[in-house]
Amino acid sequence: MTGASGTYAFNNTDFTLPPTTGKWVERTTYGVDGEGHLLYPAFRAFEMTWELISTSDLNQLINFYNTVSSTGTIVACLPEWGNANYEFKNYSGTTLVEPTVGEYFQGYVTSVTMKILNARTN
Repeated sequence: MTGASGTYAFNNTDFTLPPTTGKWVERTTYGVDGEGHLLYPAFRAFEMTWELISTSDLNQLINFYNTVSSTGTIVACLPEWGNANYEFKNYSGTTLVEPTVGEYFQGYVTSVTMKILNARTN
């Protein structure tokens, strides 16, 4: 499933509420090779945040995490790294970090963050 803007999904299930923001996380460097080039890991991480999310939308994220938390991987549909047209791409074999949540506010939750690890972008 590769599509236009707004198709955030895990295992072909669209998010009930797309994240407020999403970004590719800067990779850690592991040093410099013999020719002066930085050494990077083969995989990237992607971080999504929701400024305000309902408890039912948050429950979807928690259920995604619980499904694969200890032994499984997912296919994450994310904005393609380096694509000039803001198209989405499936990244298979990714893992999830447990969502972090902020304060509850009148039936909603603030400052929710979820990170996807192990996305091979090259």
